[in-house]
Amino acid sequence: MTHRLDSPLNQSAPRRALLLRNPKARRGQESIAPLLQRLEGGGLKVAVETFEALPEIARDIVRLRHRADLVIVCGGDGSVSSAALAAMESGLPLGIIPMGTANDLARTLDIPMDLAAAADVIARGETRAVDVGTVNGHAFFNVASIGLSSELAQSLDPMLKKRFGRLGYALAAMKVLTRASRFRAKITEKGRAIDVETYQIAVGNGRHYGGGNVVQENAEIDDGHLDLYSLEMKNLGKLALMLRSFRSGTHGAWREVRTAKCVEFDIETKRPMPVNTDGEIVTATPAHFKVHPKAISIFAPALRERAETAFPPLYHR
Repeated sequence: MTHRLDSPLNQSAPRRALLLRNPKARRGQESIAPLLQRLEGGGLKVAVETFEALPEIARDIVRLRHRADLVIVCGGDGSVSSAALAAMESGLPLGIIPMGTANDLARTLDIPMDLAAAADVIARGETRAVDVGTVNGHAFFNVASIGLSSELAQSLDPMLKKRFGRLGYALAAMKVLTRASRFRAKITEKGRAIDVETYQIAVGNGRHYGGGNVVQENAEIDDGHLDLYSLEMKNLGKLALMLRSFRSGTHGAWREVRTAKCVEFDIETKRPMPVNTDGEIVTATPAHFKVHPKAISIFAPALRERAETAFPPLYHR
């Protein structure tokens, strides 16, 4: 059973949760009844809103923020990023039910992929303050990129993505790689500009992106800076040899990969090029990237719980 946000509130009333559901997410058609049961069993009073387009997420948060104590997004990384600026402005903590394909932010924060278990994390009420990246005023949690990833985002059929998940990404990526070409860009960091010829420039805020790749081996979503890399090989033939290093975040060891850390970057290209943030095309170059340290609180497992999951005890008393 769900409740309306405009129900009377008194001092003993439960926390009010605005749950925003994306039915177009890969798992968006699954029943949310078990989630509601877990959330309400944890003392939350839940109101459900369904949205059809990502811009509606921010509008719903702005419209209903005075009637809620927290926001829950049921969707993928693009859905969660679309809620970021409105959640920052409202000061409301954000909960994630990972219903997307990659769910990289949930992976970064050790939020369970099991939907009911993710609901339990929210019900327990433990939060983690995380950084938010912006590019030309658009928020992202994981990574923003120009080049290959943007071409992939534009060529990926939504039905293919929903039906085949990561395999759909792989099929679209093969098509993009066959016609990829380098582009010229100017990267400016701390007033110092450098011209590059590259296949892709990516700017990471979190740790995971692209279904489990690592932005940089020491990257964290609360470290207060952005991690940039640029793919500057002469052809993509060597990329296959580098794939394992992208999974571990050690790609900066290759001489063909330029890396940098900073709190702000500017990227210019000869002609406007689309910028992909967490799987969605939101803006174009010239692009200004900036980190907002610990700008939002997200419900996530406590550090103690995360450590126990990573390093389970050898025996029980």
